[in-house]
Amino acid sequence: MIMSTNADNQQSLLIQVYEGERAKTKDNRLLGKLELKGIPPQPRGKPKVEVTLEIHESGFFQVSAEDKDSGIAEMIMITKDNLGQEEIDRLVKEAEKFEAQDKEVRERTEERNALETFAYNLRLQVNDVDLLGSKLTEQSK
Repeated sequence: MIMSTNADNQQSLLIQVYEGERAKTKDNRLLGKLELKGIPPQPRGKPKVEVTLEIHESGFFQVSAEDKDSGIAEMIMITKDNLGQEEIDRLVKEAEKFEAQDKEVRERTEERNALETFAYNLRLQVNDVDLLGSKLTEQSK
């Protein structure tokens, strides 16, 4: 999976690994965290960080992240304590119960992200003299 930054000049990326079926992370179980530090400052969305999850036969996870430009990399191992069948059944029923609500949350989040990206790109174009910046007056900006 390729991830990126969500702010200009962001120099670290926090990757959290969750277990669960729900749309919001607060409704799932945190398994571990990995922070990739030292990403060179760039505009938001420009850094490309490859995140890899490997599941080993012995039941642990290896999560690694690497910035493709700088080669900076980090890795964590997550040992998972297995849930009992009763707990698994409860979580599945809960996910089924909130399926419609979770779908709405996912859709709202995708729409908000699309709007934020549009606004960010528009701001870049307005401030760039090679794009819209040269066509607008200072008052219009």
